[in-house]
Amino acid sequence: MDFVNNLFGGKPAQAPVVADDSDFADFAAAPAPSPVSIPVSPADAAAASPTELGTRGAYTKWYRVWERTQLSDFYMEGVLIPVIFLALLVHFWGTRTNKRKAKKWIAVHAPLLEREFALVGYSQVPQVTIFPAESDSALIESSAKAKGDSVPEHLYKEKTAWEYETYASGRQNAAFLDGRLNLTRRMNPVTMIAEHIAGMFFESVKPKGERAEFVIYTFDGKEKDYVPPPVPGSEEAGKVKSAGNSSYDSFVFAIVNKLTMRRLRDERYDLSLTFTKDHAKLPDWATVMSESAEITENFLTKELIAAVNEAGDHLEYLILTDQPTDKPTSLQETVPKKRIELGLKLPSDGNYLPTLPIFQAFLRLPDFVVGTGKLRPEVARKINATRDTEKGKLKKISDKEAEEERLRTLEKLKKEERDRKMKGMSAEEQRKFLDRENEKQRKKAEKKMTRRG
Repeated sequence: MDFVNNLFGGKPAQAPVVADDSDFADFAAAPAPSPVSIPVSPADAAAASPTELGTRGAYTKWYRVWERTQLSDFYMEGVLIPVIFLALLVHFWGTRTNKRKAKKWIAVHAPLLEREFALVGYSQVPQVTIFPAESDSALIESSAKAKGDSVPEHLYKEKTAWEYETYASGRQNAAFLDGRLNLTRRMNPVTMIAEHIAGMFFESVKPKGERAEFVIYTFDGKEKDYVPPPVPGSEEAGKVKSAGNSSYDSFVFAIVNKLTMRRLRDERYDLSLTFTKDHAKLPDWATVMSESAEITENFLTKELIAAVNEAGDHLEYLILTDQPTDKPTSLQETVPKKRIELGLKLPSDGNYLPTLPIFQAFLRLPDFVVGTGKLRPEVARKINATRDTEKGKLKKISDKEAEEERLRTLEKLKKEERDRKMKGMSAEEQRKFLDRENEKQRKKAEKKMTRRG
């Protein structure tokens, strides 16, 4: 009823009676809590007006960094920050220096590549370049003066900060060309110093310096596997028919620098099949690694010898091969893959004029090898006999592995058949079955002992 009366404006209900609680009697007369003010120093109080003191609030040392810190607290930062800036400076300097060297190398060699190949670089559309009617020597001299300031980006690819790649295709007798430029890791001097120190004690980690490596993969009569067939009756079809056969015999021939001869023979399987012999037409620092003297005489032309002499110590190797670089472990790896390889040491002064003639001779070797790579039958038989011997060794290993795999499969099938039989047997039948197996094994062992005796 009290609730109804209050709701309709009736007489208010009587206030509830509060019972006395003696437990809180001590706190009944306690004053309300208030914040304690933080004392202000006399100097600050004198300098600040009363209004400013009220608006600024209490003074605390936490907001004044210069009063709670000392210079000695930042010794670690003072050492780390300059080191970080120095590392960044060296990184950017090394990266830009390597890119500048790579662009200059591309600018110098691009005219020769564009004269020999229809597509140079990684552009989807061949770049049509019209060269003036000038001789090879004039082209080489003009290329050597090229600068790398305005090199198109599609001519090269930056794989890492010290490794650059290029590509070319669209040439008779050559499927494509892969080029790689290995530069010094200028952006990481710690790694450079570690490699030089380790190279003083270990030959395997000795830095090889700045180098350029190129590989031309020849067609070897397999144009139809790489190039789509032209439309019958078209001009391209007539060119393909008139091109002739691009296949040639299998062999390994190389001109190598004597300083790298031992390393190449140890690292490359194909060169391990050759014999090394100095040639009177070559300079003292170079030697020939060949499978036959006839191959050596066929390929040591006047133009190639002149290019080798002009390249000097910058030439590391020029290799014509059909065998894999790594030792094959299966018969599939022994399938001939004919290619021509060139390795050059980059001149430290940036003058590429001495190495351009050997580079141009390398680009034209696919045509020469197609016309000269036919060996006499007896020479070809001798070369193939060496390859057949290596294939025979791999075949024995392959047959042994196949026989072991067959025995493992047969043993697995026997075990599965034995388990299947034992699943349907009772405990007594399983015991008898195992006894018969043990008896058979005992008899076989006795027969073996008797035969040995």
